[in-house]
Amino acid sequence: MDRGWIWVIPPLLLCLAGAVLKACRHRGEPRHHHQGWGHKHGEATLSIDIYAYMSKISGWNPGFKVGLSVILLLMCVIANNMVVSLSVILITSTVTVVLGDMSLHHYLNLLTVPVVFLVAGSIMVLINFSWTPVAGAVANLNCHWFTIYITATSVHTTLLLWGRAFGAVCAMYMMSLSTMSGEIFSVLRRCHVPKLVIELMNMMYRYIFIMLDTQSRMKNSAQSRLGYCDFKTSIYSFGQSMGNLLIVSMKRGSQFYDAMESRGYDGDLVFLEEEKPLDKKMLLAAGLVISYLAFVWFVTTRGAGYYG
Repeated sequence: MDRGWIWVIPPLLLCLAGAVLKACRHRGEPRHHHQGWGHKHGEATLSIDIYAYMSKISGWNPGFKVGLSVILLLMCVIANNMVVSLSVILITSTVTVVLGDMSLHHYLNLLTVPVVFLVAGSIMVLINFSWTPVAGAVANLNCHWFTIYITATSVHTTLLLWGRAFGAVCAMYMMSLSTMSGEIFSVLRRCHVPKLVIELMNMMYRYIFIMLDTQSRMKNSAQSRLGYCDFKTSIYSFGQSMGNLLIVSMKRGSQFYDAMESRGYDGDLVFLEEEKPLDKKMLLAAGLVISYLAFVWFVTTRGAGYYG
């Protein structure tokens, strides 16, 4: 076993300690049984802002959370080191699930979408093609006219890609699942991001959830009328709902804009911001995490190269 992997033990112990703390905190509470992998609230799709509002760390300074998440994301991407990536995944997941007191089921549910895209996008990095079997390959699959093979180098490259991408996703989830969208836009405004860019981001964010909520309601309506009782009927119902989704979403988007105008919208989005002071203990903890990751990066990359 590579000695570099020993540096994953401290974040792993932190994660396990957090799991024990969370279990003790909720001991004796009734368990909620989740049906499937859909994250719904009533009949509508549960917005990311709901998770952020319910998070126990929503009271942290938003600039601190955004800054820490961006720094961890950059370290994970630039380091290109599996040990650093795993450390970022464990630390950010612990902060989100344990400190933020978020349901592990909901957290894993939200991770399924990027994981599916990550796996689908990395297949072409993992496999290679040849006319004949390749000696020394980890696996050779003869497809009559050509051969699909996997090498140790492609496996190593794919694992590094997964680590970097998944670490970056976990870092962003730590921010988005604990910080309201209005606070994120406020931080961007203080960073002098152009006003037009911020307003477009806000509009796109809102319209995404309008479309998700519309699709969810249409699906529930079809299910109540046995629109998904068998495969053939499901295909028909799905096609009909997708055909009407754009029209209904545009109508609801127009209603959304009318609601904004009725509340005094004049082309400038103004958010009510709560004053959230920055605690020195947070800065100290963030400094320790960043210093640890930088130290691990340095130790595992010097000499014989980085550890994968």
